[in-house]
Amino acid sequence: MSDLTIKDPKWGSQELTPVPQHFNAAIRKVVADRVAESDRPWRELVTTGTFDLFTADDAVAVEKSLLETGYLFEFSATASLAAEPEKYKQPEGLPHDEEFHEEVVDGRRVVGHGDNVLRKEVPMSGTVALISTTEHVMDLLEHGVPENTIAVIDDSGGTLTAPIMEGFAGIICLGGTVRSHLGILAREYDVPTLMNCKIGDLANGDRVEIEVTAAPPAADAYETGNTGHARIWKLEGDL
Repeated sequence: MSDLTIKDPKWGSQELTPVPQHFNAAIRKVVADRVAESDRPWRELVTTGTFDLFTADDAVAVEKSLLETGYLFEFSATASLAAEPEKYKQPEGLPHDEEFHEEVVDGRRVVGHGDNVLRKEVPMSGTVALISTTEHVMDLLEHGVPENTIAVIDDSGGTLTAPIMEGFAGIICLGGTVRSHLGILAREYDVPTLMNCKIGDLANGDRVEIEVTAAPPAADAYETGNTGHARIWKLEGDL
């Protein structure tokens, strides 16, 4: 990962993540050093000398110093998984949810539901890929996203999977709303997506169908609880 560390702050509250902490600390140090080296009065420095205290070249150098640490921006990409590991399951599979016990009808069984981002004319089917690590994303970047992949991701998946999102046939996201960052990206890339999903009995390689023909939630849906109407079917056998 990196050697970035967050220390006790001197100015105000502590930064919550390594990137702003690194930038803020580096900028403060540059400015403090320039002030100490200058023989100009403080009033003159802060009124007419601010561009001398921190320059565009300094900003480039600070960014370069961050990149040289090898930091992968993984915190924001996997924040939800780290914070709630029991909610966001690991890639090897998801346990069966007691809510979904429906019988197989016409070769398919309901195994989840969520909120449809963008209404389509026909449902979307594909093969499940549970994605929760930057390593998995890097592998897909290098080798390509398999055709007809339905990605199952947590609610930080917009950050994690943005570089490969347009390669997905569809997305099942375990958090967020249709107005979340991921929902916006899905509309821009025209990728069929269900947000705020509850699922069970899904594993890598399963065939699923997502009901993107369902109407997206109304403007007040998350206040009234009128959500979760788009179904997710597991395809059982050949249809």
